[in-house]
Amino acid sequence: MRVLDYLELEGRIRGGIATATRQQRKALDAAGVDVVESPWVGDDPLDAGKSRLTGGSAFMEYDVAHCNLVGPGSVAVARHAKRNDIPLVLHAHVTAEDFGESFRFTSQVAPALRPYLRWFYSQADLVLCPSEYTKGVLREYPVTTPIEPVTNGVDTESLSGFESFREETRERFDLDGMVVFCVGEVFERKGLTTFCRVARGTDYDFAWFGHYEEGPAASETVRRWTTDPPENVTFTGWMDDKRAAFGAGDVYLFPTKDENQGIAALEAMACGKAVVVRDIPVFEEFFTHGEDCLKCETEAEFVDALDRLAENPDLRERLGENAEETAAEHSLERVGDRLVEQYERLLERQSGTA
Repeated sequence: MRVLDYLELEGRIRGGIATATRQQRKALDAAGVDVVESPWVGDDPLDAGKSRLTGGSAFMEYDVAHCNLVGPGSVAVARHAKRNDIPLVLHAHVTAEDFGESFRFTSQVAPALRPYLRWFYSQADLVLCPSEYTKGVLREYPVTTPIEPVTNGVDTESLSGFESFREETRERFDLDGMVVFCVGEVFERKGLTTFCRVARGTDYDFAWFGHYEEGPAASETVRRWTTDPPENVTFTGWMDDKRAAFGAGDVYLFPTKDENQGIAALEAMACGKAVVVRDIPVFEEFFTHGEDCLKCETEAEFVDALDRLAENPDLRERLGENAEETAAEHSLERVGDRLVEQYERLLERQSGTA
């Protein structure tokens, strides 16, 4: 089986979508699938166009097309797949709900994105998404195509040796004691304001490890907090090695307002960290309050949860151990098996054997 696993604008995309795509490819490779990463002959649309003009094909050959973004390149792949009876899988990492409160003006654009996403995802033979929650969101658009939830997974191998980064990273950013941390792109949707306000209500060191926009694309909220943060909050900017973040931090605080799954939270769990999240619907299907995490709704509850963890190391340890078990349920082996299962069903249906 040869599968196109395409991430449009690869090299410029950061965050969860890029991580999810890398993990898909690693999982598929381990499952023995031949993965093509670019649809274009020559790996570039310009080269593909030249090939087409000289009588060749613009597209590589593959049995299944799997796209992870929603832009013009992915639309071109979708049209090619439909014209040539190639099973088309569109991965719904992007929804209007999680597009808002990201960059400047995205909240205004988000409502207009919904009809486009409805049209785009409805072209697929199969839509994959990270959670049952996201499936429900897509059904409300409505997307009527078959939808299957498949976890993004967690690449534990990529986190190996995170402990060795602890002292160096804490010294680099002047972090001490129980460090409360978050990992990933700095967005208001991820709970930036709550993160900073909770920090103001405590004496712990807080660190957000991840890129934040400083140019015209930065939202006013991101610009305000990152240029004038509370005294006990550090915004590190982009980290070349995520293991430094997971090594330095002790309690993972993730007050996100909307999420399709939350890969970084799973990574924190895989590292045995105590995790504190906002009590939102998507986490109901993955995490259990008091067992592998603490769930909160208000800023006061977040502060109380952190105080409990600071005062009770045994609770921190127990939550971390249970969190590791939860993360193990999202292994890349399971991701690979699930993806292959879905591809094989599409190919069987296409051949008329299903």
